[in-house]
Amino acid sequence: MPKLPSISGKQAINCFEKLGYKTIRQKGSHVRMHHPSDKTRKALTIPLHKKLGKGLLRKLIRDAEISIEEFQKLILLILSE
Repeated sequence: MPKLPSISGKQAINCFEKLGYKTIRQKGSHVRMHHPSDKTRKALTIPLHKKLGKGLLRKLIRDAEISIEEFQKLILLILSE
């Protein structure tokens, strides 16, 4: 199984925005996102922490219905910008 990178909440939000997710609201340090065109995908709640835990990141990837490899490619794209 591929290793997940250590990323912040802001970087995770940027990755999911590349997948088409939109921010619908923020309450405190948590951002709620949904996919407007694909209603079968679950809504995501992402904390704006400096470092996201591996379990939470894995759950977000699973809820977004993408593979870890796809997510790693998105992270590399975000970090290279």
